Amino acid sequence: MDKRERLEAFLEGHDLDSIWFARPNSFAWLTGGNNVVDREGDAGVAAVSYDGETVTILTDNIEADRIADEELPDLESVDVTLERFPWYTSSLAEAIGARVGSDERAAADVDVPGLEEVDPASIRQPLTERDRDRYRELGRDTAVAVESVCRQLRADDTEHEVASALLVSLSAREVEAPVVLVGGAERAQRYRHYTPTTAELGDYALVSVTAQRDGLHASCTRTVAFDPPAWLEERHEAAARVETTALAATRDVADTGGNAGDVFGAIQDAYAGVGYDGEWELHHQGGAAGFAGREWIATPEGDDPVLEPMAYAWNPTVQGAKSEDTVLVDDGELEVLTRSGDWPTASVEAVDRGLTLERPKPLVLEDGD
Repeated sequence: MDKRERLEAFLEGHDLDSIWFARPNSFAWLTGGNNVVDREGDAGVAAVSYDGETVTILTDNIEADRIADEELPDLESVDVTLERFPWYTSSLAEAIGARVGSDERAAADVDVPGLEEVDPASIRQPLTERDRDRYRELGRDTAVAVESVCRQLRADDTEHEVASALLVSLSAREVEAPVVLVGGAERAQRYRHYTPTTAELGDYALVSVTAQRDGLHASCTRTVAFDPPAWLEERHEAAARVETTALAATRDVADTGGNAGDVFGAIQDAYAGVGYDGEWELHHQGGAAGFAGREWIATPEGDDPVLEPMAYAWNPTVQGAKSEDTVLVDDGELEVLTRSGDWPTASVEAVDRGLTLERPKPLVLEDGD
């Protein structure tokens, strides 16, 4: 089912005449383009709608020509109506409201008076073939960018310096980074979200990013060590075994039509199986990835459907260690998307799931170079 067929089913199922997307991830999902100028707002500078027949782009006169020329790659073969309004007359939300007829039932992914507000995450799942092709390119570029920086690290680098290098490396590949976390030896052990500071890396570091291009998001974590703590290898392997178990469970649950809570139960059992019972309570474990860093985050009672083809990014942590990649689950197969092929790996067994995967190991750099 292509995206317009999916939208038609949504309109029919919710008795709607049209649906509007103004949030950047949903705009990108349908158009393939970017509607962002100011990153602080929930909505972009343009909205796209579908009414079962027509795709309409609505934006102000400042942005209209640029949006039409540069930001609609997935609509090149589709008849698109471009409507513009004077920038000084109203906001985008007000313009959407004025565009919808009084007798029309419409919904939007942002707050528009008179329209229903919808969460389009369910519409964006599962991934289309074109989404998957783009995801493969994004995943590889993300891994190459992150790993190229990691190989150059030194123990006396600061977390801020590493974060800056990551942003430059990703940007050079036309990849944005909504999340960049860098934790040196001291802070990576204290905090699960190690936002960068002026602290030096020290004995080892965790480097985590969520990268974005064309609306798709890819997450990965790499570990670099200069003087590895004695416990690092064991804890890293434990986290990798939990992640591998989560991926095995995702594959199995997708096949049987289960939900996020079913996968989470396997994660809880895996933590106990590797000797860290209850560790899951200290950090979220990840979930489905796509046109958001996480389309949903798994919880013990989570009822989100586990679908395929779909990307998943599980991110278990064990007391200063973390394992994370973005993996495509499709027809029972697991394809690691954030993989360069040029990073040390180890064969890791799932806990009671009959699956072994190659997972990244800590990269040990002698003397920080």
